[in-house]
Amino acid sequence: MNRLSSLLAGAAPYAVAACAFAAPLSAQTATDPSATPATDASATATAPGTDGAGGDIVVLGFGQSRQVQSVSAVDLARLTPGSSPLKAIEKLPGVNFQASDPFGAYEWAVRISLRGFNQNQLGFTLDGVPLGDMSYGNVNGLHISRAIISENVARTDVAQGAGALGTASTSNLGGTIEFFSDKPRDVMNVTGGGTYGSDNTYRAFARIDSGDLGSGLKGYLSYGFLSTDKWKGDGVQRQHQANGKIVKDLGSLGSLTAFLNFSDRREQDYQDLSLDIIRRRGLGNDNIANNYPLALQIAKVAQNQAAVAGGTAQPWAGVGTTFPAGFGTVDDAYYDAGGLRRDYLGGVTFDANLTPELTLSTTGYYHDNKGQGSWITPYSPTPAGAANADGTPITAASPLGFRTTEYAMKRGGALSNLAYVHGANTLELGGWYETNTFTQARRFYGMTDSATPNRDTLQFQSNPYATQWDGKYTTDTIQYHVGDTIRLADDRLVLNAGWKGFYVTNRAIMLPATASPLAVGKISAKDWFQPQAGILFKLAPGAELFADYKENVRAYVSSATTGPFSTTQAGFDAIRGQLKPERSKTAEGGLRFREGPFQASAVGYYIDFSNRLLGFSNGAGIIGNPATLNNVGSVHTYGAEVAVNYRIFTPLSLFASYSYNKSKYADDVLSASGTVLVATDGKMAVDSPEHMLKGEIVVEQSGFTGRVGADYMSKRYFTYLNDQSVPGRVLVDASIGYRFEGEGALHGVSILGSVTNLTDKKYISTVGTNGFTASGDNQTLLAGTPRQVFISLKKGF
Repeated sequence: MNRLSSLLAGAAPYAVAACAFAAPLSAQTATDPSATPATDASATATAPGTDGAGGDIVVLGFGQSRQVQSVSAVDLARLTPGSSPLKAIEKLPGVNFQASDPFGAYEWAVRISLRGFNQNQLGFTLDGVPLGDMSYGNVNGLHISRAIISENVARTDVAQGAGALGTASTSNLGGTIEFFSDKPRDVMNVTGGGTYGSDNTYRAFARIDSGDLGSGLKGYLSYGFLSTDKWKGDGVQRQHQANGKIVKDLGSLGSLTAFLNFSDRREQDYQDLSLDIIRRRGLGNDNIANNYPLALQIAKVAQNQAAVAGGTAQPWAGVGTTFPAGFGTVDDAYYDAGGLRRDYLGGVTFDANLTPELTLSTTGYYHDNKGQGSWITPYSPTPAGAANADGTPITAASPLGFRTTEYAMKRGGALSNLAYVHGANTLELGGWYETNTFTQARRFYGMTDSATPNRDTLQFQSNPYATQWDGKYTTDTIQYHVGDTIRLADDRLVLNAGWKGFYVTNRAIMLPATASPLAVGKISAKDWFQPQAGILFKLAPGAELFADYKENVRAYVSSATTGPFSTTQAGFDAIRGQLKPERSKTAEGGLRFREGPFQASAVGYYIDFSNRLLGFSNGAGIIGNPATLNNVGSVHTYGAEVAVNYRIFTPLSLFASYSYNKSKYADDVLSASGTVLVATDGKMAVDSPEHMLKGEIVVEQSGFTGRVGADYMSKRYFTYLNDQSVPGRVLVDASIGYRFEGEGALHGVSILGSVTNLTDKKYISTVGTNGFTASGDNQTLLAGTPRQVFISLKKGF
């Protein structure tokens, strides 16, 4: 059976099973104000997914009982084509977005957090289908940059609190980000575009819409391609994507929708940095993938040094113990590293109008993933007798080894939402089920001691000489929700309340023939009552107050590299009976106001985050030592967010947001005997800037488009004791474009010039790539991208 037929066969049982019970399709199908899309008739002059100008920069969520904003495809189109939808929402209040590439798609570096909650404590969905926590090496989903081509994203909704009641996520402690795909066009249409720019960047996009083929059947197929050199060092990053979607209008009965998305992404990594490395070698320091002999020399010196320190003979005669000029440690520059991800994601949705008052939305989905993360490491030298990729023997030992973390995921699920409208009440009942089988292995492959390397980080590897561990991890999730919305006084007062609950079971087994140091066993997280309540009161047609309270629990994940199984067996046995899942309690309240072209919102919030799980890093990330995991107390967070959207006159729009966030640890990290291990009480949370100020100006007139955006972020700590930090920075992006509207060959042609980091600011972007430590410097930083320039052409037929 080929991969496509296997995928569709895998999705079918979940689609059928979903009809048997009820869970939320998406924020679109939820009926309480806190779960409806953040759209507003007066603020959506352009339909999502179209190329037309107009529409507000950000929709501020009028009619919602929680803090939520939306960004449409129109806004995403103002960025460089291929930019991640996450890059379009970085302007929103409370959003901390970091990336070390101009597109925001390089997953090792991409980080997004809301109100101090990091990426794996948020919830992400695409048309309601769960994407997991979108962390690197995702064990329960996939990143949005692989899930869909960015041109096919119609809208992105950001809820900085805890998200809609029925969101299909067991990680959304601090909010949700929901993506919605574009609908097929009603008329046949072909769109094509290309981009060229800095660092030999090539990107292409093509889409064909069938138009209505009769009886309400329509669909589209699209393809995207990206190839770019790294902006420093040597290497490339490439991606192929294909999306297909079909919609069948069933008239009064409802509609049927099916989609199938594919992605193959292969990228060579940037070198992780420390403050010490930056001081000695600068932000331009990177892997030395273009100099294999130098990498061999550095590795030999390091191993000779280790032998001398251990009182044994030096393994590499004639090399000595002195690093080449400019290098101070073996970790200053590795030879190469890379990430490979191949994904198929498909689903079928049935929206049924059972009666005028009763609706049912049901989705079945399936996801297949194969991945490999690699590091060519001096910490695991190749022994003589190891094999090349083709199976031929390597006759001599080498100081380098090719270390991989290999992934395979097969997950499927069903979610369904039943809504009943009766008078002032809207009742809903929902459920979500998912089963996920995830295999993960740590393997080592042979490298040669020769002038050129024998393996390529952009290829899946074969013929390992050692397997450190090979685990099979399963996660079974059952979640339900119940909610009621009451609309009173001609909708001036809206009350909504409900709760959700879940039971998540995690299992780990190690496959035979590995002497693994990692844990096996079973652990579960269960909480059948996680309440939410909200109120919306309209003071006047253009002014409203809102407030809400919600509790959320984060389930454990099943993996060798994160979660309870990422420690030793002894460590797991010690914590299994006392480990508690993380929990958040969020209260927020605010005001929204609009008068003509002016819109504004202001919100204040308080969060009690308890049972915080902390995994301490042990050694350099390339070594891959097991982490130490424990509950270490609470974090107390309070803050405020303000957003303003002002269309001064028809061509000119302004958007600005300010966020204040104070996230502090409320407890010290204690040993089992009560001794203070790390005095974190009162310290600021890592990677949580206290101040963020963002602004954007957009001009659109007679086919002309201009945009300038600025983003300020204050300093961020990357140690729990706050003794190490990276400074604040201001980044400026800009774009300018023109769309030909007249007749002739140029009709429908648009040209866009875009610049990222306009001022060529030198700065540290991502923190925490290799985790966080209690104190001291750590090789866990990545440099931000310098100025990049792109030119794009697009044509619709």
